[in-house]
Amino acid sequence: LRQWEEQGELLLPLTFLLLVLGSLLLYLAVSLMDPGYVNVQPQPQEEVKEEQTAMVPQAIPLRRCRYCLVLQPLRARHCRECRRCVRRYDHHCPWMENCVGERNHPLFVAYLALQLVVLLWSLYLAWSGLHFFQPWGLWLRSSGLLFATFLLLSLFSLVASLLLASHLYLVASNTTTWEFISSHRIAYLRQRPGNPFDRGLTRNLAHFFCGWPSGSWETLWAEGEEEEEEGRSQA
Repeated sequence: LRQWEEQGELLLPLTFLLLVLGSLLLYLAVSLMDPGYVNVQPQPQEEVKEEQTAMVPQAIPLRRCRYCLVLQPLRARHCRECRRCVRRYDHHCPWMENCVGERNHPLFVAYLALQLVVLLWSLYLAWSGLHFFQPWGLWLRSSGLLFATFLLLSLFSLVASLLLASHLYLVASNTTTWEFISSHRIAYLRQRPGNPFDRGLTRNLAHFFCGWPSGSWETLWAEGEEEEEEGRSQA
């Protein structure tokens, strides 16, 4: 950075600082925003039954959370750390001190991508500052701390790369981390072959990042159930 400043090349350091600022803002947004909490307002029993029937016709009944006592939409799960039910629950991130759910998952993926860019750029800066052709004692005094920083950045970059790759894979298949790990224990996944929410790569990405096409998970699940019944009747 100092060399760029001395050479009058301020665009690159300014871009780097903007990326760092952007990653910080995304971190704050993901950690502070509502991840998609399920409304805890109690509903009359008759209204609950009507809503359940409308959303999931001829399908599994929605599950009532034993902690919040609310009717959980499909893909929602109770988080013991947040003490709330979260829509399209992915996981609880201890680094964010918040759940990653329906509302902040796209920002979480954007944060991982931007953070990886910052880490790789920092890794390059650390590597370019190392000087290897020196006596051991002189090298240790001049580059020892920088080399330790390089190793630490390498570890963080590897972790960020694996996290980003895994989340992009899950987004592309319209699966959450919780569903991927616990599919054998989730009722609405056990009784259906494959992933009932997968609409293809393009539509999965469009819905995740842009909210299109719209529609509830209950409706999508029920449509898949109807298609399977039609296929069985035709066979």
